[in-house]
Amino acid sequence: MRAILSEKAGGPETLRLADVAAPEPGPGEVRIAVRAVGVNFPDVLIIEDRYQVKPPRPFAPGAEFAGVVDAVGDGVNSFAPGDRVMALPMFGAMAEQACVSSERCHKLPENVSLEQAAALQMTYGTALYGLDERGGLAGGETLLVLGAAGGVGLAAVELGRALGARVIAAASSQAKVEAAIECGADAGVVYPAGSLDRDAQKALADQFKAACGEAGADVIFDIVGGDYTEPALRAIAWLGRLMIVGFPAGIAKIPANLPLLKSCDIRGVFWGAGIKRDMAAHHAAMDRLLAMLADGRISPRIHAAYPLERAGEAIAALSSREVVGKVIVTVD
Repeated sequence: MRAILSEKAGGPETLRLADVAAPEPGPGEVRIAVRAVGVNFPDVLIIEDRYQVKPPRPFAPGAEFAGVVDAVGDGVNSFAPGDRVMALPMFGAMAEQACVSSERCHKLPENVSLEQAAALQMTYGTALYGLDERGGLAGGETLLVLGAAGGVGLAAVELGRALGARVIAAASSQAKVEAAIECGADAGVVYPAGSLDRDAQKALADQFKAACGEAGADVIFDIVGGDYTEPALRAIAWLGRLMIVGFPAGIAKIPANLPLLKSCDIRGVFWGAGIKRDMAAHHAAMDRLLAMLADGRISPRIHAAYPLERAGEAIAALSSREVVGKVIVTVD
């Protein structure tokens, strides 16, 4: 079979398309003919050895995918050849076939395409876990999303609206803000790119306060970090919740007096670790997301699709930060 291989640490240009032996499913595993792979920011990090998971090389990147089961290992009774599934191996998906533990696979209803499923698990799973389980977002509350035009950001916008919140989308360009508004945000804030001095941070805090209203943001979903976290925190509501989701702009330094002044919480969102600790809750969340997809409350936005042989370009596109929505890799 063909696979995209990371043979040494480096950027997307170091990846190579190669012919490798097809895998055989071990006990408790299923083998899946891969049809569509979701590309995520961890794919950028894992090939550079900057992710918390460091697979032995050579390995194929690709944390999530959808396809059709073509073989099952000993002890697997919940899946059979021909089942359409989405799977979450964390790496190994950018290949024509992949073997995955059956507990990391989820059957798909017929009304969900494999391309939609490939764009669902990591972005919407992270957003739902962060907003609902960790954030306790309730109908009528105000949600501020930083990095609102990326895969996780747009998912948070859609899910925030589905959960009944008023959603404020913050992104680095007017076009990205408009994309978030198209996906359900009520209003938006364009923030400057790059590092922010104290005056720029204060000005941004004023923008956030004006957009969120006098009461402030009940939940802040921060996918950006860096110099953007403190201005957002200054716009939080009394008893608000700041969700730390990611930090591509750097790890924020937060003045300890700010949580005291608003009696607010700062909470981490580590979806991957949450899955390991409660797989049943993960599958319940996937069922919930599939139901939302079926009734139109959410709809993954596919920015671009690349064939397997151009998977490196797909990862490079994501790392450019110009993507609005999700990038996928398709396998014939």
